[in-house]
Amino acid sequence: MGYDAEATRRRIFEAATAEFAACGLAGARVERIAAAARANKQAIYLYFGGKEKLFGAVVRAKVDEVCHTGSIDPNALGESVGQLFDWYQQHPELIRMLLWEALENGAGPLQGEDERRAAYRDNVRDLVGSGVAADLDEPARTRAAQDWMFTLLGLVAWNFAVPQLCRLVLDEDDERAALARRRAAVVAAARALAAQRPMEASRPS
Repeated sequence: MGYDAEATRRRIFEAATAEFAACGLAGARVERIAAAARANKQAIYLYFGGKEKLFGAVVRAKVDEVCHTGSIDPNALGESVGQLFDWYQQHPELIRMLLWEALENGAGPLQGEDERRAAYRDNVRDLVGSGVAADLDEPARTRAAQDWMFTLLGLVAWNFAVPQLCRLVLDEDDERAALARRRAAVVAAARALAAQRPMEASRPS
């Protein structure tokens, strides 16, 4: 059987995801990624250009994955946020990598920052097009949609950023029971937020 470059890339990507989630960028080791991927270090540099670029590629791909799994639908907000909650519960590696990125990178530029900004701008445009902040004129409308989206992301993501705090505050011994309560509470909060949303039809002419 010949060399399968695409399969090697996938193995490197999967191994890097686990390594970066566990150790961050600074603590990750190319040698461990290569060993877990059953590849050599040269393949990592060939396909991804080095550890920093590999980290950026992994984070960007995970963000794209969650964005494509289910968009935030203002007209079915509870269901959308519930799906988002479920995705983060099944993929805790993204939150861990984002926390590492914040700790290690600070306010400096991010790998793939322009592309990630562009993706979030597309999300915000979709929200505006769906009628979010319909009572406002631009640029206030776009800014309100940005705040709206970040608030929803925070409602979901914080549960997986500090699961131990979730368990302690809710006074639950079982993390799954705590997360089930939080999912119900987050969906209810999202529905309450949606109920306050001015609709396009209500905007004065």
